[in-house]
Amino acid sequence: MDSISKSDIDKNFGKILRDFRIKNKLTQEQLSEKLGISLKYISRIENGNNGIKTQTLINYMNILGITPNTIYAPFILDQEAKKNIEISEKLYSLSDEKKDFINAMIDLLKNLD
Repeated sequence: MDSISKSDIDKNFGKILRDFRIKNKLTQEQLSEKLGISLKYISRIENGNNGIKTQTLINYMNILGITPNTIYAPFILDQEAKKNIEISEKLYSLSDEKKDFINAMIDLLKNLD
């Protein structure tokens, strides 16, 4: 298995976080206030020049509505895990009503075993 560099991870995280910030129509300054971190730190994260603390990443995800799959999927190589991520991403785009329906169907399927 090829090793994934910290730099690759930082750059990927930065791009995703920047894209979601823009999608949420927030400036770096507005996000800085919401997260309680410096504008300079946000800039360094988004440019891939800085790693991100786990607590800060989770706060980003909560504020911007980012799923863990969105953050980690590019680095997952296991085919079973990739399949689960693909299903999860498809569910993410559905309405709450459709999610409830699918959840009920999954419960039914589990009870058939």
